[in-house]
Amino acid sequence: MTVTIRPAEKRDVPAVAELIAEIERFYGANDTDIQPIEERRLQVEEALFGVPPLASALLVEDETGDIVGLAAYSFLWPAAGSSHSLFLKELYVRDTLRRQGIGARLMDELRALAAARPGCSRVEWMTDGGNPGARAFYKSLGFAEFDGKIVYRVDSGTA
Repeated sequence: MTVTIRPAEKRDVPAVAELIAEIERFYGANDTDIQPIEERRLQVEEALFGVPPLASALLVEDETGDIVGLAAYSFLWPAAGSSHSLFLKELYVRDTLRRQGIGARLMDELRALAAARPGCSRVEWMTDGGNPGARAFYKSLGFAEFDGKIVYRVDSGTA
């Protein structure tokens, strides 16, 4: 199957909101745990197209025009010294299209975006330790796991 990788556009908001529900299910959420579609649409629009935008996304579009994958990312500062990094938050390709090189193409596109941006010194991302498929994918691309960082997380409403 032929796919196109391109930056998200405002017209993609409904399709990205639908894909996010699919991603949530992939991570084990039940339909009752997934926020209503209109809330998701508003959040996607604000994140990708607000002023200022909070994130960017590369989309995978199949030959029928359906959005079948994404790479959501942001630039973070500082990284090494006073440079910044491209932080990949989510890489997802619909299960029927996995193992066809699409994820590798997304990673290549992200690396090219980082290389083209002055002052961007690296691409960084995380995956769950309990996700052997993702870990194997990154290893197959020649990326070594970085040992030494511990991730912390707290909900924004927590005092």
